[in-house]
Amino acid sequence: MMVSKNPSSKLILVRSEEISVAPCDTGEHVKELVGFAPAPLSAPLDDSVSQAEAVPERRERMQIVYERCCGLDVHQKTVVGCRLLSQPKGTVEKSIRAFATTTNGLRELDHWLAEGHVEQVALESTGIYWRPVFNLLEGRYEILLVNAQHMHAIPGHKTDIKDSEWIADLLRHGLLKASFIPPKPIRELRDLVRTHTQLMQERNRHINRIHKILETANIKLSSVVTDIVGKSARRMLEALIEGESDPVELAQLARGRMRPKIALLQQALQGHLEPHHRFLLRETLTHLDFLQQRVGQLEQEVAERLSPFEKSLALLMTIPGISRRSATILISELGTDMTAFPSAAHLASWVGLCPGSHLSAGKRRNGKPTKGNRYLRSVLTQIAWVLTRMSDNYLSAQFHHLRPRLGEKKAVVAVAHSVLVIVYQVLAKGEPYQDLGPDYFRRQDKEQQARRFVRQLETLGYRVELAPQEEVTT
Repeated sequence: MMVSKNPSSKLILVRSEEISVAPCDTGEHVKELVGFAPAPLSAPLDDSVSQAEAVPERRERMQIVYERCCGLDVHQKTVVGCRLLSQPKGTVEKSIRAFATTTNGLRELDHWLAEGHVEQVALESTGIYWRPVFNLLEGRYEILLVNAQHMHAIPGHKTDIKDSEWIADLLRHGLLKASFIPPKPIRELRDLVRTHTQLMQERNRHINRIHKILETANIKLSSVVTDIVGKSARRMLEALIEGESDPVELAQLARGRMRPKIALLQQALQGHLEPHHRFLLRETLTHLDFLQQRVGQLEQEVAERLSPFEKSLALLMTIPGISRRSATILISELGTDMTAFPSAAHLASWVGLCPGSHLSAGKRRNGKPTKGNRYLRSVLTQIAWVLTRMSDNYLSAQFHHLRPRLGEKKAVVAVAHSVLVIVYQVLAKGEPYQDLGPDYFRRQDKEQQARRFVRQLETLGYRVELAPQEEVTT
């Protein structure tokens, strides 16, 4: 509760949650309850009824940015639109109408917007339901996809109609910040790559199921072989499914580098495989083969769609730790045009690889990162873990430099952030990555290292005096 005193009359109490702040590119604008909230409708609106009225222009406290705009409140079955059209006499023609989210309904919405010569349209990023609306209106209007958290309406006044009015009013005054939407070819590539990632995860889950079935039957095959679905292990699994139970015969199916482990395999393959175990193994292997076939088909489709981005792929693969698969995920999520992000810091905030900001009463509270893009955050973290096992580049040196102070996991997140900044610069400039060298921090911290070594020698009982090498030689 906030208290403000009017010296001429009385004490006014204002609930703090009834004052909201909407982010904008040019700063923070406070929406005041008096003279800015959308005017209430005189009567409820049925889904099939359209309402249009001329609203007198209120006393404006902020500049009108868009003269002919529309706010859309999107749901699974319906979308409610509020169209605001500024008139020459200073009035605003407000029209509200509900449409179905079928293709025909969205075409009627498009006709209704074109009829009013609407130029800008804003809608919430509501789950997956915004995508059909965006796909049909893309290219015909300037569309702002807005995070719902950025435009909470007044508590206690929650209806679809008021939501659409509120979105339209915020859009009209330029108080909405558009979300990042990559171009259509990147969106299509992103759908394919994400599906490929999900299939690979499903494949790994089925491999783990095979491991659990064998452990239940007391068969320790995974303790000897590295890949439980490799060539040798697959032959043994198929023999087990067919009814073979002799460990000696099963071990003889080993090939290549598995031949020296025959004695270990004979001990590991001694177990009690029941009929239901064989059934589960057969079903799991069959589904695993199906998943592998689908993964192969997706990889072919992704490879065809990646052909226009081969130059960007080659640039990203100059960064240590980034494979072709990782570069594919980065391009499918970010695209190749970095002008959508003003700086690398904005990109890191969008991905969720920077500390959050929560400052209240002069105290900095929990600054955990935002959710961001989980696909990008996952692949960047994997790249950082790969770099921890290297020792010939700047990024691996950064990890070893930060680990003693931050700990292993926080150092990995810091390296992932550095990789993202490098990706931004490489794609923005179109130049390959130039490594600073594994001795970068050693060169920067020369004096600090010298003091540390002196302290260590003094701890051992020595007295040390440092002098430049030139003075010693003369």
